[in-house]
Amino acid sequence: MPYHQDISACLRDRVELGLSESELSFFLDALDPALGRLRKAYHDGGIGLLRVPEREDDWPALKEVAGRYRASFSDVVILGTGGSSLGGRALHNMSNIGFSERSRGPRMHIVTNIDPYSFDELLRSLDLSRTGFIAISKSGGTSETLLQTLTVLPMLLRTIGPEMTSKAFSVVTQNADSPLRRIAGKYNLPVLEHDSDVGGRYSVLTTVGMLPSLIAGLDAEAVREGAREILFRTLDSGRPADSAPAVGAAVSVGLERYHSISCSVMLAYSDRLGSLARWYRQLWAESLGKEGKGTTPIYAAGPVDQHSQLQLWLDGPRDKMFTVLGGPVAPLAKPVDCSEIRDPRLDFLDQVTLGDLMEVSRQATTETLIGNGCPVRTIDMDAIDERCMGALMMHYMLETILAADLLCVNPFDQPAVEHGKTLARRMLLERKSAAASIIPERAA
Repeated sequence: MPYHQDISACLRDRVELGLSESELSFFLDALDPALGRLRKAYHDGGIGLLRVPEREDDWPALKEVAGRYRASFSDVVILGTGGSSLGGRALHNMSNIGFSERSRGPRMHIVTNIDPYSFDELLRSLDLSRTGFIAISKSGGTSETLLQTLTVLPMLLRTIGPEMTSKAFSVVTQNADSPLRRIAGKYNLPVLEHDSDVGGRYSVLTTVGMLPSLIAGLDAEAVREGAREILFRTLDSGRPADSAPAVGAAVSVGLERYHSISCSVMLAYSDRLGSLARWYRQLWAESLGKEGKGTTPIYAAGPVDQHSQLQLWLDGPRDKMFTVLGGPVAPLAKPVDCSEIRDPRLDFLDQVTLGDLMEVSRQATTETLIGNGCPVRTIDMDAIDERCMGALMMHYMLETILAADLLCVNPFDQPAVEHGKTLARRMLLERKSAAASIIPERAA
């Protein structure tokens, strides 16, 4: 197993707000038929995500495109938002220390928002003649991705011309008529197919996450390998208690049901894990927050949030469970030498590295939360690498799907979000109409 999950501090014999054995057993028993439905969905293809870790047929095309981008560009920009970019960014942000050996490749810029200042600053910093772009939207109608695309394309056309633009800009979208596909057709942009039966927030193991990973020089096949291991462990488990994702789902839903734990804090002890926590935040919130149900996911970073949120966690509302996430800390710097300063107040830091302090901070914060009666789950990664990342992402996707089964909600739609998108489009059209009606008056 690429990671170890410990839920002992979510139980009543460890913490005041923990689950009793009977409470946990109730939800684990309820997951037995849910696992049966999951196995059926795997065999009949009812949930497209479950077949992705085994895919081999898409590697040749993905590696060809990735190789071309790596060879042709100094920078590569991934355009998208939400599930189209958060998974890829989570993989890329873990790619600094401890990953497999990589040849030098292009600088990756994975855009997750449309702040005009940040986007303009990014584009101004790039040599467009040496920059590749990939726009990702499953539906092909995502407003943010369309506007990013329509902002970049005229700049490329002016700078490098139509022929080179068609080599520098690719699109990932499903095989259906959409605005993004029509843009690709007009400008002769290559189109890679987005799996039509895998939603954006579950798509990290598809082209959406694998192509950026390959361009960055990561071992994308190891990501799927780790995911496959966790998937099969769950499908082959004799009972829910033998599946880490099932146990996680039972604990999360049980704590909310029996103890009104309405917030789920993911406390990541590594900057390299921060984007994973942000990816999880969308996955959990958008999949489960329906019909008045669900818990609120909160991202926190250790040790910095010990100085900003810990006071609230310990002395504020008792409505939170915690997942403390971490992995091995590489000794990147020599231990500090405090001997020449001769101040006894520095003795505890003598011969200590930043990694030492981060690790003991993780342990101390975990024990403090438990000591104050807060339910705490710990997840210790064997390594912060591609295989472990794939395993952990599959864990959370399965945990989310199983939690949705317990809550009786559909984890694959987002009806409230769709209403907001429709309203935003209408407001833009109304503003355009209002502006057009003013023009004749000015001319007069």
